[in-house]
Amino acid sequence: MRTPLSVVIGAGGTGGHIYPGLALAEALRRAVPDAVISFVGTTRGLEGELIPGAGYRLHTVDMIPFDPSLGAKRYLLPAALLKSGAQCRALLKAQGAQVAVGMGGYPSAPVIVGAKMAGLPSLIHESNAVPGRANQFAARLTPHIAVAFDRSRAHLAGGENAVTTGMPIAASLASLDRTALRSEARRALGVPPGARLVLVNGGSLGAARLTAAAVGLAERWRERADVHLLIKTGPAQLTDTQRQLTGLPGARAVPYLDRMDLAYAAADLVVCRAGSATVAELAATGVPAVLVPYPHAPGDHQTHNARVLSDAGAALLVPDAETTAFRLAGLIEPLLANPARLAAMSGAADPGHHAHAADLLAARVLHLASYPTSYTREYAA
Repeated sequence: MRTPLSVVIGAGGTGGHIYPGLALAEALRRAVPDAVISFVGTTRGLEGELIPGAGYRLHTVDMIPFDPSLGAKRYLLPAALLKSGAQCRALLKAQGAQVAVGMGGYPSAPVIVGAKMAGLPSLIHESNAVPGRANQFAARLTPHIAVAFDRSRAHLAGGENAVTTGMPIAASLASLDRTALRSEARRALGVPPGARLVLVNGGSLGAARLTAAAVGLAERWRERADVHLLIKTGPAQLTDTQRQLTGLPGARAVPYLDRMDLAYAAADLVVCRAGSATVAELAATGVPAVLVPYPHAPGDHQTHNARVLSDAGAALLVPDAETTAFRLAGLIEPLLANPARLAAMSGAADPGHHAHAADLLAARVLHLASYPTSYTREYAA
């Protein structure tokens, strides 16, 4: 009898690392339905909510961020990494894991350290155009590296041998037919007939700058029936934003968007941050965008991510400091008045590897686990 496939995935902190990890887990389950897949994270990030919510077990370890702002506390990092690596080694053995995967974010580095200690094969996936510190470190511990964007290779040890798989995204987005789903999506999201929908998406936790600008747009467009605003605020800003939108019928605020396939199908334009997962989703779905990179991202990686789309003509890039309702209106209003320009932006989006990234990465994992299936042959590079 074949030993059940067991894979441990390290992913945590923000949705930009967690959602690709979940997409990989989904692809592994498609390939091997009885696979045992679990995650490693910490008690501080969004993984405590998102991973169990998706039906996967989360193991937590003691780890501190790879963050130079820690000051003198940065000297605690080696000891913390050794401790959490030992915890992961014990976990990998207890799970009977055949392979470990690090998806980026500081909780994933201990998984790669633990795999090295345990003598197990491991793989990292770098989702950003400029890699984070955790993966820059982890790349020195494994020869198996996958990247979402070619331009990140130069920043990783062994990057010249990395495989470009693209960014793993949910199957519902990888196969999204916006045209076929559009009518259902607009009804589900309450978009008035004939109105253009502008989706303002601040990411997993929301973005105060984008939300404030969106409220200003709602005030500016209060007399327009042809534009509708859907603002994803995150839970912390919801109540205050709803209060500010009182009397502005063309705008609605929500804390979360559980069905991003509906949101992308209904939207004519998205205003959002430029996390790697978001950029990949926009590239795969072809939704025109105005991208506002988070200015404090390590290595300014969101600006580099955004340029993947803006250089192709699929998005506009606006610096965070310039993101006001007035500035956005000057960009958005001409776009909404020019359907041909929106269609051209949509057509310029290149799905690249992203639509099949989860399957490509899953095939790599199965190969490392010495678990050949027809799936690995189908998606072999």
